[in-house]
Amino acid sequence: MTSRKSVLVLGGSSDIGRAAARAFARAGYDVGLAGRDVTALEPDAADLRARYSVDVGVHRFDVLDTASFEGFVGSLPALPDVVISIVGLLGTQESAQSDLAQATTIMRSNYEGPSLILGLFAEKFLGRGSGTLVGVSSVAGDRGRASNYVYGSAKAGFSAFLSGLRARASRGGVHVVTVKPGFVRTRMTEGMKLIGPLTVEAPVVGDAILAAVQNKTDVVYVSGKWRLVMLIIKTLPEAVFKKLKF
Repeated sequence: MTSRKSVLVLGGSSDIGRAAARAFARAGYDVGLAGRDVTALEPDAADLRARYSVDVGVHRFDVLDTASFEGFVGSLPALPDVVISIVGLLGTQESAQSDLAQATTIMRSNYEGPSLILGLFAEKFLGRGSGTLVGVSSVAGDRGRASNYVYGSAKAGFSAFLSGLRARASRGGVHVVTVKPGFVRTRMTEGMKLIGPLTVEAPVVGDAILAAVQNKTDVVYVSGKWRLVMLIIKTLPEAVFKKLKF
């Protein structure tokens, strides 16, 4: 059996998930990659094994299938040291405004599922007395905007959940990290007009997650510029804010 620490990446086939897995493998962690399509995870798992000589497992996980969560956790070969939730769905605001099924999927993918699975792992970690949980949220949750309030509201709920869980879990030796990447150049944002100075690459987010775990940071804005931007946005009076077109 290995004595290395282990990390489980939920959403392991996403660009940020792959970057996080590589950052932790480079640091010597054994890795578990979880996602809906196990076949899609295999090439990355093989690459991590060959490149970093760590153990890598793949697991099927569907964030919308909440009934399967307890079975999923119970099926893991061992309880990991770190769990990172990167799952989520951007969707489109226009569709979500009139399509209740689309709005429901966005909300469940970004709030309900991630919160429930991390909450379940929190109970296991508290029972053990150690562990780190990482939730990748979004600056979109800092204040609702007309252009993406369905997605933003789900991320706001997730951030609030992580904040409360962090306060409770810290008393039992468990650390909870909230990561707010801002604009990231990934497949999910392909075609979007991104602001260059506020945009980072996926590996930067992966490295930031690893650093947050190692340094026991609570809330991380991957680009420090976003912390200032969102501070300004959050302090704007509502009468002014609702007139802005963004």
